[in-house]
Amino acid sequence: MKLSIYTPDKSLFKGDVSSVTVPGRKGLFTILDNHAPIISLLDPGKITVRTTDVAVEKVFDVPESGYVKVLKNSVTICIN
Repeated sequence: MKLSIYTPDKSLFKGDVSSVTVPGRKGLFTILDNHAPIISLLDPGKITVRTTDVAVEKVFDVPESGYVKVLKNSVTICIN
């Protein structure tokens, strides 16, 4: 699936991933291929990205808040 992570001033990541784990308002949740459409607010915490090369894992901070949108195997995350 495609993942894009943005802050107000730059793009942090753009590429193909196999999973994304985010700090949702009601706890951590993982997004995989063919996930149901969803929009969720994010709490402070860590976003863990597993790229299509499963040996590569990237971690991004969510210092304040943000949101995640999942639609048709495309994940967009905006971090404040």
